[in-house]
Amino acid sequence: MAVTFRPVLLRALRIALYSAVGGSGSTCCQCPLGAKRYLLTDDTVKLKEFQRKKVAVAHNLPGTRETYFRNLEEKLTQNKLLLREELRTLLHLCESRDDVELAKNVIYRYHAENRNATLEDFKFGPLFMRLCYELDLEESAVELVKDQHLRGFFSDSTSFNILMDMLFVKGKYKSALEVLIEMKNQDVKFIQDTYVLAFAICYKLNSPESLKICTTLREEALIKGEVLSRRASCFAVALALNQILIHIQSNMLETSIEILEGAAEGNLSRFVKRRKFSEEVLAKVREKVKDMPALVARFEEVYGKLHINGQVTTHTLDALLCHTPRDRKSHTLLLNKKTGSRRTFQSLSQSLLAE
Repeated sequence: MAVTFRPVLLRALRIALYSAVGGSGSTCCQCPLGAKRYLLTDDTVKLKEFQRKKVAVAHNLPGTRETYFRNLEEKLTQNKLLLREELRTLLHLCESRDDVELAKNVIYRYHAENRNATLEDFKFGPLFMRLCYELDLEESAVELVKDQHLRGFFSDSTSFNILMDMLFVKGKYKSALEVLIEMKNQDVKFIQDTYVLAFAICYKLNSPESLKICTTLREEALIKGEVLSRRASCFAVALALNQILIHIQSNMLETSIEILEGAAEGNLSRFVKRRKFSEEVLAKVREKVKDMPALVARFEEVYGKLHINGQVTTHTLDALLCHTPRDRKSHTLLLNKKTGSRRTFQSLSQSLLAE
């Protein structure tokens, strides 16, 4: 693996030291550190929108929730056909774990009745995931995603992405990795958010195995011609630094110092923002060069210059990477006014976010 990953490591050093931490276009440092962290934007999770819909559904429901639930339970008992709108309404009425247990039973029946039907535009998977997100029922979500009897019900990337995000928030990185593997096994398409989540999970696990998974996914994406977002690449770079820096050779260290020297001594206009570097990354480089007299002096000199220039940040890689994404709602409204199409906006935003 070391031979295969060596070119990637060299690139990782360049990116991590030069742009991933404080490069142009990065919004990490502008985010409130210490806030609740997650990886998907509100525009993707749509939890607030889901909750507003729940209020509307409950308000417009003829009769009571109890009556609606009782009628569905009777339909299950009597093996009557379940309608799409009944399931959609049920998912918007659930308020507790017991309610979700009924919803799971309805999902199993509905999928059994409709698994061979023509695929519909409406997907129940994301709706169920938002419900689990709201009620902190990630275990139920993982259970259903991995159940072979429900193959095809969660056929969209959004369902898996929301679930992985939910698990990431709670620090359940091993479970998140299991969901990622299940997603791949079910041949569900990976999108930009998926790669961000995948690399972030691997970064948090911080093991040789997770590095191998990250590297494999990255190579597969490049072979397919997919352009990974800068944020996804940053997680991959951070993982590479954490896992391989202890094995780094002296010529690689010299390259890293050259990168730092170029940034510190660059003849930039005062109107051009200088690159910033994480103290954490610099500390790792210092640890490696301490036994190499030829590099120690060069490092300490450039380290001093970076501090004088205000190019060192105390934020850790973890804090910079695992921030709450900026809500792009205002941009959405503006583009929707111009295009009149949510689908058009999604295409534009994906293009703008890609490297």
